[in-house]
Amino acid sequence: MVILNKIYTKTGDNGQTALGNGVRVDKHSLRVNAYGTVDETNATVGLARQHSEDTLDAQLAAIQNDLFDLGADLCRPDMEKDAQAEYHPLRVTPVQVARLEAEIDLMNEALEPLRSFILPGGSALAAYLHLCRTVSRRAERMTVELAGQEAVNPSAVKYLNRLSDWFFVAGRIANDDGRADILWVPGANR
Repeated sequence: MVILNKIYTKTGDNGQTALGNGVRVDKHSLRVNAYGTVDETNATVGLARQHSEDTLDAQLAAIQNDLFDLGADLCRPDMEKDAQAEYHPLRVTPVQVARLEAEIDLMNEALEPLRSFILPGGSALAAYLHLCRTVSRRAERMTVELAGQEAVNPSAVKYLNRLSDWFFVAGRIANDDGRADILWVPGANR
């Protein structure tokens, strides 16, 4: 574990940053944008947690930890070289994806089937969870684009896909199990 004792390193002053394998790349590279957006997702989860309690808060805490795992995974290219690495690189696993799926299934049991699109909002927690959903979808789009150009852990892509679903369903749970969802009324303001 690396412990930094200063806040600034000055190593990025020329617009580059180091990946997990030490290779320096432009800060605007697709890989940096992908894991940077995962970091943004994590920050929005922190906002949501200001309004969550009990089981949902514990689940969000686990997601925050997973998002750090995911960022570590994405910042380390060349998965085929993992076995030769000085230390075993952290990769998202199918177990983490399966946990999200199980939580989604459990939350869905409390919800009536959705018969309309819903507007992001309702309770403060639901609004923040919808923000988490949109940022995680952007992270997913960037990661999928990256996977079209470079090798990316398939479990990382699956995790992000399930995560946006998780946030959507959790947003409904935060709106009194969907009873306080704000339904979209097509053409209401024409």
